[in-house]
Amino acid sequence: MSRQIYINGTFFPQAEAKISVFDHGLLYGDGVFEGLRSYHGKVFRLEAHVRRLYESALAICLEIPISREAMCQAINEAVKKNGISDGYIRALVTRGAGSLGLDPNRCSNPQVILIADTISLYPQELYDNGLEIITTSITRNHPSALSPRIKSLNYLNNILAKIEGLKAGCVEALMLNHKGEVAECTGDNIFLVRDGVLLTPPLDAGILAGVTREAVIELAREAGITVQEISLTKHDVYVADECFLTGTAAEVIPVVKVDDRPISTGKPGPMTLDLKKRFHLLARE
Repeated sequence: MSRQIYINGTFFPQAEAKISVFDHGLLYGDGVFEGLRSYHGKVFRLEAHVRRLYESALAICLEIPISREAMCQAINEAVKKNGISDGYIRALVTRGAGSLGLDPNRCSNPQVILIADTISLYPQELYDNGLEIITTSITRNHPSALSPRIKSLNYLNNILAKIEGLKAGCVEALMLNHKGEVAECTGDNIFLVRDGVLLTPPLDAGILAGVTREAVIELAREAGITVQEISLTKHDVYVADECFLTGTAAEVIPVVKVDDRPISTGKPGPMTLDLKKRFHLLARE
């Protein structure tokens, strides 16, 4: 099915949606993006995603040419125009066309692009039975080099880790930070359960402040579960009672094996299944 793609206020048929080959988003990965989900035609935590998009843009000195309110309206319109009920929206802002050089001052007309489509990141059997992942040798970008809080168009660090995982037969891979601590997976945040306590790396471990991550933390605390955002190591992963990942596209998905080591019983645990159910209800209520 051909989609209607939003570019700077106009919707184009998918085959006609184009930007300049001189756009610095293409040439240098100079731009930012957000991934959002819609359920029953309504975008989940739209304002939180749009706020993070604008914060990412501000961090790289990129001025988005429309207001936050107009961005929210355009995202909702993209969902409606494409007849999306349960789907995925990719919002991108590029630096715009410029010269063959790094100078962003030579760019003009930042491009606002919205793509709304359906998505199925993992097959249902993995949600039922759990993922097997590996720890990749690719280290998460050093936070003093590039802040992980910025969702930039340059995702090569994650892509290289993803490739290593796929070569090992895993659809996701765990990345460590420069200190050897657990950071996050290539596209998802990670949680562990130990002795009834929910554990997840803190933001200063070099991770993205995931919208789904925050929602799961809120749900856990509402359920009376103790949540700790603390530094974790591979040892903590190996001895965990449960493990699961969260992400906009992935939602909540169990992990049952890491580096060929079963997590506890090798099956999705009770807290994971409970939080998975709670998030499913929250997103679709």
